[in-house]
Amino acid sequence: MITLGCARNEVDSEELAGTLHEHGWDLVDDEGAADVVVVNTCGFVESAKKDSVDTLLAASDTGAKVVAVGCMAERYGSELAENLPEADAVLGFDHYSQLAERLDDVLDGRELPAHQPRDRRTMLPITPVERPAAAEELAVPGHGWVPAKRISRRRLDDSPVASLKLASGCDRRCTFCAIPSFRGSFLSRKPEEVLGEAAWLAEQGVRELFLVSENSTSYGKDLADPRALEVLLPRLAEIDGIDRVRVSYLQPAETRPGLVRTIATTPGVAQYFDLSFQHASERVLRRMRRFGSTESFLGLLDQIRELAPEAGVRSNFIVGFPGETEEDFAELADFLTRARLDAVGVFGYSDEEGTEAAGFDGKLDQDTVDARVAEISALADELTDQRAEDRIGSEVRVLVERGPEHEDGCAGRAELQGPEVDGECLVADPGPVGVGEVLTCRVIGTEGVDLLVRPVDGRSEQLRTEEHP
Repeated sequence: MITLGCARNEVDSEELAGTLHEHGWDLVDDEGAADVVVVNTCGFVESAKKDSVDTLLAASDTGAKVVAVGCMAERYGSELAENLPEADAVLGFDHYSQLAERLDDVLDGRELPAHQPRDRRTMLPITPVERPAAAEELAVPGHGWVPAKRISRRRLDDSPVASLKLASGCDRRCTFCAIPSFRGSFLSRKPEEVLGEAAWLAEQGVRELFLVSENSTSYGKDLADPRALEVLLPRLAEIDGIDRVRVSYLQPAETRPGLVRTIATTPGVAQYFDLSFQHASERVLRRMRRFGSTESFLGLLDQIRELAPEAGVRSNFIVGFPGETEEDFAELADFLTRARLDAVGVFGYSDEEGTEAAGFDGKLDQDTVDARVAEISALADELTDQRAEDRIGSEVRVLVERGPEHEDGCAGRAELQGPEVDGECLVADPGPVGVGEVLTCRVIGTEGVDLLVRPVDGRSEQLRTEEHP
């Protein structure tokens, strides 16, 4: 199984792997030894679509049957199948609950009709991977036994960090985004289900939970509890074996003071704010059908830093949006300078078919978009490097993800660093420490956004349980 795209796709792949295993399929690490290669595709932007097609083509060279699933397969379905005959099947989310049977069909040479895309905004919300009925209960220490749907998920690596899905879909209608059309409407998972899976992940040796969804600040709104995430986070942090809970993708306009306080002050919850600003000019944000402004965003950052001065903050920005003026662009640069963010992603606008913005006037030529991307990226790199340097001398708790024996040396992440995209802590003189342990370290230098750290007194801090080395 090959997974492309975001952490939400990673969870889908692990759920599919669990379901397939339960139905007699064995997962292998070597493509050359596989009867079928399942590619969980991404269909978010052009570069991701190209990666998906390239991966499907490469998989076809192995001699195995090739099956496309995931967002690109869901979004394009029959069109993808017609243009990519190398794929033996193109299956959508509705096929996931019967994937084992569909792979049997593929292996036996039975031709399957390609998925026919539909606008999921007009359909009842579903989770991409349907979960079986409740079959057991799991113990959550401090809260007794909670009902949890049977865990069919199977981990695809032994990392001490795992993504945990809060919800599926999105109810927002950002003019540049096509995700709701193929991921569907927002659907929260019940708290007991999230807690049960978290407890199961802890039993598998997971030490950090990375909560993912299309919009985590919407969690609970369909459960008639707008404070559901504020209540859930402390319960997750109390699960035996879980050292750190991290929330991803917060919508700034929906980030309430109570949620800020919960993330900033709850022991075991990472002081980390993944805020999807996208821009700072109020005029551009309105065209994006988003809310906020330079001053409101800076006010939110002030709230965070009043409670947690060392909190990590990351965000993404789109430059070159239709109608973006030089004044709008200058306001974005000013905001970045004042915001002091730890990590910044910069994307140049491009039309996504099926989105409202694709039909907007005021499109900027590609040379202008590219120039603005280069300029704002250089500024962001300079500012985030400075922010990292500001942390020299401070103490951080580093979850070790790469042991001293690794060819690239010992490394992990502090609370202020999200998985994969925010840099890491490079540990000097780590001593005999293992993956999954936590080191209390002092920052002694930087390499870009990476922090160079050394354990305080050379001692490691063990996690809450010694059950999983």
